Amino acid sequence: MTDIPIRDAASVVLLRDTATAPKVLMGQRGKNAAFMPNKYVFPGGAVDPEDATAVLAGTPSTICQTRLGSAGHALIAAAIRETWEETGLTLSGCGGLHYFFRAITPPGRPRRFDARFFLGDASAMTDMDLDDFSRASDELRHLHWVPLSEARALNLPFITEVVLAEVEALANTNTPPKSVPFFDNSTGTSRFLRIS
Repeated sequence: MTDIPIRDAASVVLLRDTATAPKVLMGQRGKNAAFMPNKYVFPGGAVDPEDATAVLAGTPSTICQTRLGSAGHALIAAAIRETWEETGLTLSGCGGLHYFFRAITPPGRPRRFDARFFLGDASAMTDMDLDDFSRASDELRHLHWVPLSEARALNLPFITEVVLAEVEALANTNTPPKSVPFFDNSTGTSRFLRIS
């Protein structure tokens, strides 16, 4: 089997109503998608070359920049771009995004990604209707705000279930996590690390 190249990718986990009944934005991939067909996922995708030079509104936190390293600018730009493309919602800046999870797709999959996950508070997106997905591409179907307590009942990839557990732990905070869980499946041996 030919080695599949690992591409950088970014996903945004948007939360709303965190003080009362937290909900997370998810959509379903198409049944003919090459990667994770029919699965419910967060908005996100691969980093494009132009993301490295995209203009960002605001500045990521120092801890976010440190943890992401030199790829940080492109990853954050990709996260913002993919959220817009897949949901039609515009993130007003990168200052409110918290980098909180990383995972590399295991070998043997049709596509492989080194995915970084960002947590964002939708209440900061005050200039738009959070239920209007009319400008979204058709990449994700059934876009909707899922009660966090019910999200794991959806048809999810394993790693999304793990990410949701982290989201539940962070849902009522607006601070970066003390460390970032990293599921490193870059080789045939899975490793669990923490990025401090």
